[in-house]
Amino acid sequence: MKKFENFVHTILDSKFKKTLVVVLTAIAFFASILMLPAELVLAKMLPGKSDNTFSVYVDTPTGSSIYQTREVSECVIDILKKEKEVLNLELFEGMGIPLDYAGLVKGAGMKRTENVAEISVNLTDKHSRSEPSFLMVQRLRPIIKKRCEPIIPKTTIKLIEQPAGPPTLASVVVEVHGDDLNKIREISMKTADILAQTEGLVDVDVMADDIYRKFELIPDKEKIARSGLSVEQVNNIIYLAFEGMVIAHKNSKNVPDQIPIFLVLDKETKELANRSEEALQSKLSSLNLMNMRGMMVPLSEVVTIREVESSPMIMHKDLSRMINVIAETDMVSQLYPLLDARNKMIEVFSKEYNVTKDPGMSTYMFDLHLKDPKTGKSYLLRWDGEMKVSLDTFRDLGGAFIAALVLIFLLLVIYYKSFALSGMILLGSFLSLIGVIVGHWVANLFTSETFFLTATSLIGFIALMGISSRNSLLLIDFAKSLMEGRNIPKRQAIAIAAATRAKPIMLTAVAIILGSALLASDPIFGGLGVALISGTVAAVFVSLLFIPVLMDNSKAMNFDTNQKFKKREKNISITK
Repeated sequence: MKKFENFVHTILDSKFKKTLVVVLTAIAFFASILMLPAELVLAKMLPGKSDNTFSVYVDTPTGSSIYQTREVSECVIDILKKEKEVLNLELFEGMGIPLDYAGLVKGAGMKRTENVAEISVNLTDKHSRSEPSFLMVQRLRPIIKKRCEPIIPKTTIKLIEQPAGPPTLASVVVEVHGDDLNKIREISMKTADILAQTEGLVDVDVMADDIYRKFELIPDKEKIARSGLSVEQVNNIIYLAFEGMVIAHKNSKNVPDQIPIFLVLDKETKELANRSEEALQSKLSSLNLMNMRGMMVPLSEVVTIREVESSPMIMHKDLSRMINVIAETDMVSQLYPLLDARNKMIEVFSKEYNVTKDPGMSTYMFDLHLKDPKTGKSYLLRWDGEMKVSLDTFRDLGGAFIAALVLIFLLLVIYYKSFALSGMILLGSFLSLIGVIVGHWVANLFTSETFFLTATSLIGFIALMGISSRNSLLLIDFAKSLMEGRNIPKRQAIAIAAATRAKPIMLTAVAIILGSALLASDPIFGGLGVALISGTVAAVFVSLLFIPVLMDNSKAMNFDTNQKFKKREKNISITK
């Protein structure tokens, strides 16, 4: 290690070389920080997770029949059947699949209408296939949407993976709050259009029922009574003609409960010639009921047809009316599309409303407040979903990081009784961030999918604070002991300390790197592994090159070699 000692001593003896080390370190730090806004390194809560299953949600327009929904679903199934990695498929019409983690957080269990269907897709084991499930979903999504969504206009098809992290409704959720239901529906539609045009966002959907025209069949009780019929007879034949109904029960020794016998007409009989009042009237005229006098009465004589608008579902949150607009990210961080979409929303809504941003740095800092200058009514665009969870998580991790910094600093001040030395150690620890960010950039170059800076990466950086602090602390302690115990000049003591401690510092770094290598390939904890590996490498260089330069320039490291002898003479005189 004599060569390394001479190398450090050479740097400390040259003012230019010391300045060069400080400048290069500063450039490396700020360049690594700029990788984030330059999008060379992308931040996200958690990366994609490869699984053995995913789901396809089919949502045809509200009011669509089960046959229309089935037509779209069969189109999706035909495409998925051609995939060699697909083991089997299961279609659930008019309902969600049996609850899994994705369905639990996305409300699939509440689906009970004819315009929805879910397809459960089971894949070969993830360890035996080369393509992760999230890359398969990314590849299949545009193919399925292009071919199957146009079958029924305004159909939405979403490919849903099992969430890798927190339970959220979607990656990006915009809650549109307001008292005027028609107005918030209008704002929601404009918001959905903006999200659909934003690069990186897919599966955009408005979680609100479409308003459509429908026909109500209202039994006329007075005419029914005069015709010798009963309201129950009329209701039963209507259900039988259009839906089907239970007409009897069967008992079986193998089943504890009665088995219902369900009677339903075939598809051709139930269908109308076209979507018009005349076609419905003709259908009712063909249905006859026998009254108590044995006469046949056409159903059209006792039923009134009325065309009305549908009644959409009304959602509330915190006693406020709202509509959710959701979107998923297509293998990108949700932050960057969110910012692009938010800027576009400000531009679009400023033409009709007074738009104000949420003040402060709270987790609602991306919210937009709209005020109609004509009516004075206020509306709120609140961002939720994985974006809010990410902000909350990064806020909490940032708070934990600041708390760790403060605690380490206070402990060092108590130990050294010097703010300068404590700040020096803390600065060296913070510079390990260079390795964390650069390591993610390098890892992204060698992976087929984007390697994100995630929450686990920040956990790794916080863990590095203690390791980096320990390296600097041992270096300073050893140099001070050489100066005080052996009266070695400061620069030589620093060079000897750096050379002597280089070996154990490197051995510690190798142990951390080898231990973290197993995590680097994990889809969830890969960020933690890369942060520990690359951050440790950066911490070694900072500890052995940058910290010695700071030690040489610090007055707190100065030691009077005559002080020891003065104390000894004073003690001798006191003894005499």
